[in-house]
Amino acid sequence: MDRSVKVAVIGAGVSGLSTARELQREGHQVVVFEKNHRIGGIWVYDPKTDSDPLSIDPSREIVHTSLYRSLRTNLPRPLMGFLDYPFSKEETGDRRTYPGHEEVLRFLDKFAKEFGFHSLIRFNTEVVRVEQVNGEWVVEPKTRGSVSERETFEAVVVCTGHNTQPRFAKIPGIEKWPGFQMHSHNYRVPEPFRDQVVLIIGLGPSGVDISRELAKIAKEVHVVGKQFIGVDLMLENHDNTFYYTNPVEHVQEDGSVTFADGSSIHADAIIHCTGYRYSFPFLETHGAVSVEERWVAPLYKHVFPPSLAPSLAFIGLNYLEAIFHVIELQSKWVAKVLSGKAKLPTEEEMMISIQNLNQLLEEKGFPKEYVHTLQPFQADYKNWLAAQCGLPPVEEWRHDMLLECMKNYFEMRDIRDLWDDHYWDAIIHGASNGKSIIHEASNGK
Repeated sequence: MDRSVKVAVIGAGVSGLSTARELQREGHQVVVFEKNHRIGGIWVYDPKTDSDPLSIDPSREIVHTSLYRSLRTNLPRPLMGFLDYPFSKEETGDRRTYPGHEEVLRFLDKFAKEFGFHSLIRFNTEVVRVEQVNGEWVVEPKTRGSVSERETFEAVVVCTGHNTQPRFAKIPGIEKWPGFQMHSHNYRVPEPFRDQVVLIIGLGPSGVDISRELAKIAKEVHVVGKQFIGVDLMLENHDNTFYYTNPVEHVQEDGSVTFADGSSIHADAIIHCTGYRYSFPFLETHGAVSVEERWVAPLYKHVFPPSLAPSLAFIGLNYLEAIFHVIELQSKWVAKVLSGKAKLPTEEEMMISIQNLNQLLEEKGFPKEYVHTLQPFQADYKNWLAAQCGLPPVEEWRHDMLLECMKNYFEMRDIRDLWDDHYWDAIIHGASNGKSIIHEASNGK
């Protein structure tokens, strides 16, 4: 017999919207809590930044978004929509294959309007505490600075994203380094760095994008990033941009930066493009869930903590992935588990599954902080989720397209204006084998 459950969804970004739709489809009672005044989560651009450019002062004014003004998607449109709701081009919008962030937000607005989500969402409402009491989840919201009346739910789905709380590399001497520092979370435009020598720490998507943008107006741009596991980066020093795989050894009070190979530069500014950590300050699980920067554990299939399943779930923790597709499948699975149409293993069986995955990653040389990347098991994971929901396997072209994108990301090639719809249409119709260096690396080649 199908069950209808009262569910609190925390966040109205991509994860929250997808989860609300799937819960509603299964007949559940849904309330979405969103601290912003609109939907979109990380895709809502705000020119304002945190009052502390490093975002480490606990009393700082926090801005949720980490978007810079020039940001474009690093995945083509076919990978940026939902499986049953594609991200199509609009006649009056951005018609590029890799659109800007404004177009993504318009897509989400259209998605929310079409499925009537706004009636489910309590805007300008921040959740300050979630705790299970006597088998029910007590949600404590705060609206316009005052705590509202608590409300109880049978289940909670956490959809708050993971690109707001910065993490940093440990650099000896950084506390006394005299130059300007900021985290990429607070980067918006390049103009403040005109004619400066800028050091960028981190070779992730934001580090690569920001370094290329700054190269147009800065005196010099120096980019530092460790090599990806099992992958040889194709780096080139050209013009005023220089790449280093040697880490920063230390920095000095005179403004100098010394690398592990003994070379040094004098920098005016450091931008930390070192990623983000998971943070759920509102969630009290009494030790059932542990959060260690880039690792939330234990989670069965990245979603359910075994001792609290199925009443607590996390959606969208994964990264370096076609996240819209993963989110959609996770949302469908959670909705069906709560309705009783999909069954979870026992708590003991879920823990064994988690331990087996951790052991496999360790054997392949992946540190635990990489567990939520899904690599190199993306296709298997998504097909497993699809099977749990009674759906056919995900189309092969979606895997091929993602792997081709990842290959170019690891090789640091920007193909956003080189590979248009015709190229990706060829992959969709089987003209590309989609072979990826990720697969080669995972196979020891």
